[in-house]
Amino acid sequence: MLKATRTAALAAAAFCAVAGLAGGVQAKDIEIGAEFPLSGSNAIYGDVFKSGTELAVAHINADHMLKAPLKILYEDSQALPQPAVVAMTKLVEVNKVPYVLSAFTGVSKAISTLGQRSQTVVVNGGGVGPDLAKLGPYFWNVIPLANLEVRAMVPYLAKHDMKKVALIYVDDPLGQAILDELKANLPKAGGKLVAEMSVPTSAQSFSGVAAQVRASGADAVYIASYGAQQIQIAKQLRDNGVKVQLASYSGFSTPDALKLPEANGLLYTTQAVNYKADDAVTKRFLADYEKAHDGKKPSAYVVNYYNAVLLFGILGHKLEEAGKPITGANLLAERKATKSFDLVGGKVSFQENGTLLAPIQVNKIVDGAGQPQETVDIH
Repeated sequence: MLKATRTAALAAAAFCAVAGLAGGVQAKDIEIGAEFPLSGSNAIYGDVFKSGTELAVAHINADHMLKAPLKILYEDSQALPQPAVVAMTKLVEVNKVPYVLSAFTGVSKAISTLGQRSQTVVVNGGGVGPDLAKLGPYFWNVIPLANLEVRAMVPYLAKHDMKKVALIYVDDPLGQAILDELKANLPKAGGKLVAEMSVPTSAQSFSGVAAQVRASGADAVYIASYGAQQIQIAKQLRDNGVKVQLASYSGFSTPDALKLPEANGLLYTTQAVNYKADDAVTKRFLADYEKAHDGKKPSAYVVNYYNAVLLFGILGHKLEEAGKPITGANLLAERKATKSFDLVGGKVSFQENGTLLAPIQVNKIVDGAGQPQETVDIH
């Protein structure tokens, strides 16, 4: 009798342990990764990106969109390929996340191979190198790439009698991609690339570059850099007597770049986001962001990373409803099976290569803020 009682007790204890374990798994957070620059000269981007991702997490969890709370595991990429690969290895092999947010062209290219090999979805909302559309089915872009930005800016410059363009570009995949696009597109608009100046990623002195710009006879200077470097380029061009129009891409839309006095009047492109869209997703995003940031309008980067996280929530919800695990392979299959998504700005669709196609907006910096000048629908 005693033996039977002991056996029953052990069985009950085992059942409780298993039940407790199952309950623990059920209650465990659903985790995704994010590789953002959280330190160094590009940390300002990490702060901007996180303001979008954290708002999306708050909304997903408040709505109980998933069966467990969503959590983002942040890793510091420093906007450099080598630290990014180390961080990606940790996220994939240790944390085993199915979905990783990425930024910067060089970083995204560096981690994409591991994403393909491990069937981990990597979503870019900040890098704009055109070759990011060619990194395989597990690499997605929720941002228009630089080729589309250049194709919008070049006709705008030409239309306003700025056909002689000088390019200052950082010596990395982004800079090279913009150089290639300007060479291809300026002649089509009747323009000409009159000077091209490559600068190392670590360079911070540009008086010599300014002298080359002045000698080139350019009507406009296109700056293809990012972070602290792009600010120094703009500042030192003006300090060294360059008075012609300055232009850039979406990388110039960070708060510190917009507020730079020497950047007043600079033209830059971003994706066009319809903040006046009447859908519930856009209204909620805009209201809650402005409430948390003293009425400040969100940048396109904030929208991109909010949408990237919301996209995971939508896909994960569909998989859970179908009784399927949230894996990279299942997320990819579900994305391909879904024609459109309700994200900030309205309904959006992915191209076959995993990149969202969106209109491009030309903006002008006026008193520390970007003012839309023209929207171009590029296909």
